[in-house]
Amino acid sequence: MARILAVDYGKKRTGIAVTDPLQIIAGGLTTVDTPRLLPFIKEYVGREEVQTIVVGLPRTVRGDYSESFRYIAPFVERLRAELPGVEVVYHDERFTTKMAMQSMIEAGATRSQRNNKSGVVDMVSAAIILQSYMDSRKG
Repeated sequence: MARILAVDYGKKRTGIAVTDPLQIIAGGLTTVDTPRLLPFIKEYVGREEVQTIVVGLPRTVRGDYSESFRYIAPFVERLRAELPGVEVVYHDERFTTKMAMQSMIEAGATRSQRNNKSGVVDMVSAAIILQSYMDSRKG
């Protein structure tokens, strides 16, 4: 089996998560400066077998696309064009940052570790998006 990669896209920084090859466990991989995101993904896909890339779909509480969607949609189209053999899908990312922060608090992370500038929150958010996507496919 191939891995599933998840992307929590941000204007400056993007969190990346990935499954194991059997697609059982989702885990944070890294955080990448967004201008380097496409080269990073292309290099990763060249090194590891990736079946699907899941991109967090930003929506408001009411379900409308959020403002950041206008940055994400062109990236997804470019990703699809440059990696035609990899399925690229959207998955709802509402509340993932809040969930990531809460998970980090419960895990005992210090305030400095939870500081958004560190990028850890983005990586954990990507893992939450990935786990949610995997859960939605079960059954």
